[in-house]
Amino acid sequence: MHRSITAATVLLFLLPLIMPVPATATSDGSQSADRVLVVKSERRLYLIRDGERIESFRVSLGQEPEGHKLFAGDNRTPEGQYTLDWRNPESDYYRSIHISYPSPEDRRKARAWGQDPGGNIMIHGLPNEAGEWNFAFKGLDWTDGCIAVDNQAMDEIWRRVTVGTPIEIRP
Repeated sequence: MHRSITAATVLLFLLPLIMPVPATATSDGSQSADRVLVVKSERRLYLIRDGERIESFRVSLGQEPEGHKLFAGDNRTPEGQYTLDWRNPESDYYRSIHISYPSPEDRRKARAWGQDPGGNIMIHGLPNEAGEWNFAFKGLDWTDGCIAVDNQAMDEIWRRVTVGTPIEIRP
């Protein structure tokens, strides 16, 4: 009996070899996160793996921290389900990871108010030019709507979170 090898057979054999396996650990052995949760009222960002909190960081929010972001310039941090969709190591702040705000629903609501929803919402460290004044940001809500952490926390988040990770921001 003669059997021919089809492209589908080869693909079925090779697929497990070429598909990336989701990382469960970083190069230093710490667990990578499969989800990020921000609880604005607690001023906390949690890294989550398999439903368990694996790390927690103090955050600073927009200057008007209560309520969902409605439009550009309202200084609010959005609330809802988003994705961390790209990274910027050359940010004006110490590293930044972009949050996929605005969603289609955010755009619709802003248009209903006759407003631009804004954008460029990030998780980031402290301003690069802050230098010796870094201590002055601790405990303040100082961003225009982003989620800020100290630079040490940003290094940890940067190492443990990949592009495509879901983020939930709760009130």
